Amino acid sequence: MPFLLHIPLCPKMLTTSQDLQCVRNCDSSNPDDIERFSQPVIQTAQMFLGESGCWLVIAAFTLGRRFFAKDAPLLHGGYEHVGSDDSTEVDPGDELGRPLSVQEEAEPAIKPLVLNADDRIPLVGWKIFLLAMPACCDLAGTTLMNVGLLFVAASIYQMTRGALILFVGLFSVIFLHRKIYLYQWSALFIVVAGVAIVGLAGAISPNPQAQPTPPVPPEVNTFAIREAVKTAAVSSGALQTVLGVLMIAGAQIFTATQFVLEEWILEHYALEPLKVVGWEGIFGFLVTLVGMIILHLAIGQTDAGRYGYFDMREGWREITHYRSIAVTSILIMISIGGFNFFGLSITRSVSATARSIIDTCRTLFIWIVSLGLGWETFKGLQIVGFAFLVYGTFLFNDIVRPPLKACVSRHKARPLLAEEPIEHM
Repeated sequence: MPFLLHIPLCPKMLTTSQDLQCVRNCDSSNPDDIERFSQPVIQTAQMFLGESGCWLVIAAFTLGRRFFAKDAPLLHGGYEHVGSDDSTEVDPGDELGRPLSVQEEAEPAIKPLVLNADDRIPLVGWKIFLLAMPACCDLAGTTLMNVGLLFVAASIYQMTRGALILFVGLFSVIFLHRKIYLYQWSALFIVVAGVAIVGLAGAISPNPQAQPTPPVPPEVNTFAIREAVKTAAVSSGALQTVLGVLMIAGAQIFTATQFVLEEWILEHYALEPLKVVGWEGIFGFLVTLVGMIILHLAIGQTDAGRYGYFDMREGWREITHYRSIAVTSILIMISIGGFNFFGLSITRSVSATARSIIDTCRTLFIWIVSLGLGWETFKGLQIVGFAFLVYGTFLFNDIVRPPLKACVSRHKARPLLAEEPIEHM
């Protein structure tokens, strides 16, 4: 069920489709003259607008609870016992006999709208601005990933994001004082090897859709010159693929920092998970908007920066002039809002095993669709890298047992993040 909910909610598939939209010289016979949509900063703003849309769900829930709460007990955030009276009612608990919190006994559909703890200080007033810190990390990480996505296929992007577990592990040990066992360290190295193999696969076989071979003038008949042109094109594509992989992997540092900051904040304060996303969306959009204006004035309006990443005026013209780009922008914002709601209400209610399987299936889904749409070519080495990523992730999350008994911990490992991270994309 969670996987089926994630299938239509793939923001990166829509972002890849948007990156392939032609915006200039679309009728040119020379592929090098064709320019496609490349506005990663605007795409970051789209993401934050989608996250801000979570406030619409919060508003609808608040109105429903105010006007229809008596007719719909679900809106209260819990459940009612059937066939019991006050004298025989038993307080529900978990398998350890611990009383369930308000959020734990809430229905999955409204868990994102229930406080994450009963005994923590509410996150209100000026303390809300603490969420600006993870929002800024989200801004940096998302922008880097959007730029990297311009150079690699969607499946390579999704697989490279597997490096996130490495940085989350390191930062959790350093800042949150979590303990990682030997087999988990080996799992992290396996994940790094998988990311490296995926990047190598993309470098050896660059995506022809993203990097077409420059045409050779008909008057040039020398075989050596033609081969040199093809070799230069392949080398350029390989370098851009490596650059894209490095940018996406580096962006995971900011994403891991975001997760650790959110963990620290939610360990000390109580706030509904969906409101966390909504506030980060507002802060992130405001910071992005200010940054867009500054970068446009400093770089975008210059001759060198025209039509570049920071040309705010050109980006707005492309969105309003080309219907396909405008439609995908709206769909991206809707999908991000839906992705966050279903992600918080469903995947945060199941086990770590189910979440890992969902992420694996989502990566496979993106890969299969990309191959079917011709966005990339099949690479056998990519399967090897993906296998490393899956095995390393499963080993780290205790889904599979370590191959050596000496690596097995006698004590149950404490989760790196007590609060399940809120995955925004």
